[in-house]
Amino acid sequence: MFERNALTWLREWKEKANRKPLIIRGARQVGKTSLVDVFGKEFDCYLKFNLDIAEDLAIFTKEMSIHELYSILLAMRGKTKDEGATLIFIDEIQNSPLAIKMLRYFKEELPQVYVIAAGSLLETMLKDNENISFPVGRVEYMALRPCTFDEFLGAIGETGLKTMVQQANVPEVLHSRVMQLFNKYSLIGGMPQAVAEYARTQDIVALTDIYQSLLIGYRDDVEKYTRSETSRNVIRHIIKNGWNYADEQITFEHFASSAYKSREVGEAMRTLEKTMLIELVYPSIQTALPIVQDMKKRPRLMWLDTGLMNYAAGIQSELYAIDDLNDAWRGKVAEHIVGQEILGMSNLFLDKRAFWVRESKNSQAELDYLYISPKFGLVPIEVKAGANAHLRSLQAFMKESPCTFAIRFWNKPMRQDRVTLDNGKEYTLYSLPYYYAGQLGKVLDKNN
Repeated sequence: MFERNALTWLREWKEKANRKPLIIRGARQVGKTSLVDVFGKEFDCYLKFNLDIAEDLAIFTKEMSIHELYSILLAMRGKTKDEGATLIFIDEIQNSPLAIKMLRYFKEELPQVYVIAAGSLLETMLKDNENISFPVGRVEYMALRPCTFDEFLGAIGETGLKTMVQQANVPEVLHSRVMQLFNKYSLIGGMPQAVAEYARTQDIVALTDIYQSLLIGYRDDVEKYTRSETSRNVIRHIIKNGWNYADEQITFEHFASSAYKSREVGEAMRTLEKTMLIELVYPSIQTALPIVQDMKKRPRLMWLDTGLMNYAAGIQSELYAIDDLNDAWRGKVAEHIVGQEILGMSNLFLDKRAFWVRESKNSQAELDYLYISPKFGLVPIEVKAGANAHLRSLQAFMKESPCTFAIRFWNKPMRQDRVTLDNGKEYTLYSLPYYYAGQLGKVLDKNN
């Protein structure tokens, strides 16, 4: 298994003075278990439990003290006492309300023990079961998402290029080489199983079975959390047809030419969003902080992974020999993979993407993303090739915004321009190659 950037986040959690039990959230098959298994090798004692397994689940069926539970967990893995730094990993924790409840006692009574849990659809389970006591304030969260481009480079052995990308320091002479690899990453996506298989075989066609298995697994898994046949049918419909609407503003009513009503589709979409398979990105009309998403407007539908999107929407063949991602699927692939990379910079579960719209009768505009930098504030982002004069939506935003610089992602090397608008305002436009989307914070630090 190749190394994930999230190992750095886990090591930072390990060193915290006031560390709490950690819950890792993420869609199925994004590598949560593999990540913790690798991290577990850095401990003297690693105790792993999967609550999908009846024997492991049975441990968490009876109320007991946390010290008694800890002794049982040690004994179950052939240990009789602490053997130095100990990490307990409870996978699929949503299967046991008692296991969730016990997390608080690790924090309060056994703070020296490191505890990580992973689970699916915890919010749905809590809503449906009022008897579950969730340890609010006594746990912390980390989101794990598909592999980023720099992780992809590491997986396929391009460690030198990985370092250059991570440092936002790719020489112009290597730009074409890195862009070719980024295009390949955009085709394959970041699902760890697909990335690992491609690294092993260098055969994109061989990934078909993996994509198909992932899609079936997502459908079957989500259906377990639905209460009615109608809900299951709507979810099946979305997973089968919704990929064709990726990166588009959608309407729930009769979604994807169905007969389903807005309430039914909205409920199914929100269930899928809790699994982190999709994200409903609502627009904002603000051009300055704070950015408030308008929940009354149509959301943009974003999927977990661009590679899965390419496969499910049947557009992989369009990408094989493409020079500029903006030429693929009306620019959807470029916008989607840039958004995926931007989200991949964060390990925060609550982080969401945002975009800007202006929907007046005589003047409509849409800006691809709004990024909020902890250091620089609001950063408008456009994903588009072409001359500066053609960035009409970005120009419209900048006329109304106090922002002094903006980002354009394209397929060319990095460039910096001073732009003067027709109202006299000047701003700096940073044109960045697509492969810097996951390093946006570093690029801003280096140039401001």
